[in-house]
Amino acid sequence: MEVTQVLLNAQSIDGALRTNAEENLKQFQEQNLPSFLLSLSGELANEEKPVETRKLAGLILKNALDAKEQHRKFELVQRWLSLDANAKSQIKACLLKTLSSPVSDARSTASQVVAKVAGIELPQKQWPELIGSLLSNIHQLPAHAKQATLETLGYLCEEVSPDVIDQDQVNKILTAVVQGMSGSEGNTDVRLAATRALYNALGFAQANFSNDMERDYIMRVVCEATLSPEVRIRQAAFECLVSISSTYYDKLAPYIQDIFNITAKAVKEDEEPVALQAVEFWSSICDEEIDILEEYGGDFSGDSDIPCFYFIKQALPALVPMLLETLLKQEEDQDQDEVAWNIAMAGGTCLGLVARTVGDDIVPLVVPFVEENIAKPDWRQREAATYAFGSILEGPSPEKLIPLVNVALSFMLSALTKDPNSHVKDTTAWTLGRIFEFLHGSATASPIFTPANCQQIVTVLLQSMKDTPNVAEKACGALYFLAQGYEDVGPSSPLTPFFQEIVQSLLTVTHREDAGESRLRTAAYETLNEVVRCSTDETAPLVLQLVPVIMLELHNTLEGQKLSSDEREKQSDLQGLLCGCLQVIIQKLGSSEPTKYVFMQYADQIMGLFLRVFACRSATVHEEAMLAIGALAYTTGPDFAKYMPEFYRYLEMGLQNFEEYQVCAVTVGVVGDISRALEDKIVPYCDGIMTQLLKNLSSNQLHRSVKPPIFSCFGDIALAVGEYFEKYLMWAMSALQRAAELSTHTAGDDEMTEYTNSLRNGILEAYSGIFQGFKNSPKTQLLIPYAPHILQFLDGIYMEKDMDDVVMKTAIGVLGDLADTLGSHAGSLIQQSLSSKDFLNECLSSEDHMIKESAEWAKLAISRAISV
Repeated sequence: MEVTQVLLNAQSIDGALRTNAEENLKQFQEQNLPSFLLSLSGELANEEKPVETRKLAGLILKNALDAKEQHRKFELVQRWLSLDANAKSQIKACLLKTLSSPVSDARSTASQVVAKVAGIELPQKQWPELIGSLLSNIHQLPAHAKQATLETLGYLCEEVSPDVIDQDQVNKILTAVVQGMSGSEGNTDVRLAATRALYNALGFAQANFSNDMERDYIMRVVCEATLSPEVRIRQAAFECLVSISSTYYDKLAPYIQDIFNITAKAVKEDEEPVALQAVEFWSSICDEEIDILEEYGGDFSGDSDIPCFYFIKQALPALVPMLLETLLKQEEDQDQDEVAWNIAMAGGTCLGLVARTVGDDIVPLVVPFVEENIAKPDWRQREAATYAFGSILEGPSPEKLIPLVNVALSFMLSALTKDPNSHVKDTTAWTLGRIFEFLHGSATASPIFTPANCQQIVTVLLQSMKDTPNVAEKACGALYFLAQGYEDVGPSSPLTPFFQEIVQSLLTVTHREDAGESRLRTAAYETLNEVVRCSTDETAPLVLQLVPVIMLELHNTLEGQKLSSDEREKQSDLQGLLCGCLQVIIQKLGSSEPTKYVFMQYADQIMGLFLRVFACRSATVHEEAMLAIGALAYTTGPDFAKYMPEFYRYLEMGLQNFEEYQVCAVTVGVVGDISRALEDKIVPYCDGIMTQLLKNLSSNQLHRSVKPPIFSCFGDIALAVGEYFEKYLMWAMSALQRAAELSTHTAGDDEMTEYTNSLRNGILEAYSGIFQGFKNSPKTQLLIPYAPHILQFLDGIYMEKDMDDVVMKTAIGVLGDLADTLGSHAGSLIQQSLSSKDFLNECLSSEDHMIKESAEWAKLAISRAISV
């Protein structure tokens, strides 16, 4: 097959030619994979071929080795490993040869592919000579090949984990990279490639950073590179510093003064991409210190691994003025663009992190800047003053801030309506939102929202909701937090007198012509939902009046007009928002008997609307409609049975939706809601549901995050149907057993620990539901054979010492369920268990009253079981 021509055709503007070429490539790949990959690598390495076919050949090669989805990636890795060794070594030879190609696109593509192959082979102890041959390239080659080799080393460090490469090779890689970065390297491209490679290699440098001399050398080279004449090298060097600040925070003390000087100079004088990274360095230090202070509180006793160096506290007198300076560098159109990120925004974000790191200490440093600039004629000064004030509202104590806020409030309310500049209004509305988010609510001693100012605050916010979309969106946000502050205030809320006016204004916003801009429509609905969620019994009649209004809106989106795909997308977004709004209203009205009774007159119509929504093909809407149906099932209880015949097929579709796994996860949750609502009326649908859930568990194509809720769902179903669950018991228990084994021996990062905990919690919820479902039935003895394994699982997770509070509470509950349901059959097993007694005692002395309560109940159940 003449691969060059096919690759050219695959990029042709002629659609038919393109499709035909793609088809040819696909067939060639399926019929003879080794020669397909060989001819691609040959194309990439051949200097006589056109640049665009070489580039595409490299890209197809890369995609043959890696994919985003886990299961697909696994298949590709297995496929490469099982290729003929001879073919593999020819391909690898072509790739390495291409690294010295004069054509930069070919080199760059080859370096990515080399790294992908290394990512597969190095962990398997294959291609041991790779790093050696890359390193030998660096010393003798023309500059462009040296650059490509450094780029390859960088990608390689991104692909493989540090434990795959032995320390001796790591040292050689770092030496080569740091030498490539140094000022003596004459070629800019080589220096840039080396600096970017260091960024990826930092994770490998643990041992080197623990050695003073080596660390000094690396830090010196990085700091020198921040002064390079080439802007891209300066930016990459600062990116390295940012990474070092989070990876090696505990090693920074000797360098922090120099780094401050370098960053201050960059923030003041350098181009924006460099200045942004210089600010990011301090934001990153804040993140580290906030984490340490949160984890250990103020006491750094012997048990904290990482001491807090208080770098931010020490740098405050110089750092805060530097950040305040950046706030005056706004761009003319920054509010309009959602993704804009400039030095003024970065400076304000960093100032906010500094406030969270040092608390009250920041206030006296920022207030003079605010007072000096808040009334200046230049909008930039007024906006910067407002932004500075808004940035420091989280962190310092309410005692320190509330007096200042009380002075500033009426000024800000007036600025929000009268300031001639839209940027100032935008930032003022945002700042009011932060005031209500952090300093308002039942917990604060002196209220911000008082009988004296409440009318003015609400009037100004509602008026601002008519302003430009970006200002109106921030005003909605402020109202959101104002409502949230009254979530648990009892029978009457200070917002009650304004409820009708607020709801009306928000509905008006959703109908604005320009509500699609600045997320305005979404913000208005989110705020409406919050206002309803936090409303009191007094306004329940008004919430009831909202039901037919929102139903009509949803009905109007379903009327069949022919829409362009752009309009259809907007319409499905709107349907999602309306379903979300109905969900909140249903939960609110369903939570008290009188309103629930009146609400039930709408239930049939609402369900009819939801079923019509499912006929539209959009994932976000399905997710929102599912959640709303879960709320409806909870509210209607056993009456929900009448909707099941029609709803069941959509439930099944949701459970089968692997592509949009969030829809699948939500549907699993709704099966739980429906089980609780219908109890044994769900029996006719159980076969279908259980079959699908078991199928989902055994699929490796379903996203792992859906598996924990599936286990919880087993518990909900078992609880609902009682001993009828017997027909699924064997399958469910063996799935639980397999998952339980997987979840006890997992070491990993925080994300893995979090997932493991959610998996364990799902498994435990299943056991709990099954035991409680079978309790007092003659069939409890069916559960006896599973008890030893469940106790072993509880021992396992107790021994690993990494369970969170949620798992702890569920686990001690399961121990109690076991004793409660199986009685004397469980008593002796629990006495033999390795850790039950220790675990119980630990839970009994827990600070968490939920854990303590579960443990007391479990203790009672166990002593009953033992004494029988």
